[in-house]
Amino acid sequence: QVQLVESGGGLVQAGGSLRLSCAASGRTFSSYNMGWFRQAPGKEREFVAAISWSGISTHYADSVKGRFTISRDYAKNTVYLQMTSLKPEDTAVYYCAAERGTYSGSYYRPDEYDYWGQGTQVTVSS
Repeated sequence: QVQLVESGGGLVQAGGSLRLSCAASGRTFSSYNMGWFRQAPGKEREFVAAISWSGISTHYADSVKGRFTISRDYAKNTVYLQMTSLKPEDTAVYYCAAERGTYSGSYYRPDEYDYWGQGTQVTVSS
């Protein structure tokens, strides 16, 4: 069982930056592939970024590539999402998720993940 708690969301102007954190409980954090997803009002949950259990592999949605960076700190059992050059269309509730298994080509699928956090709101004003 893994519990995930996101933090770091807030209100920021377009062009600004935020860093989201996702703290994971449990001793097996290093065994989990981690992902960030987001959901805007009236829209489906969409993939943002993912990082493999080893930290070697990362993937990003085209809409955030070059602006967002996913990373993980094994000592702190935490995964981060550094967001820069934020745009109003980045406004959403951001969720982190954990999946135990082989890091495969399905990292972008929400149903691939076993555990989810409660989400943190990010609002980007124009």
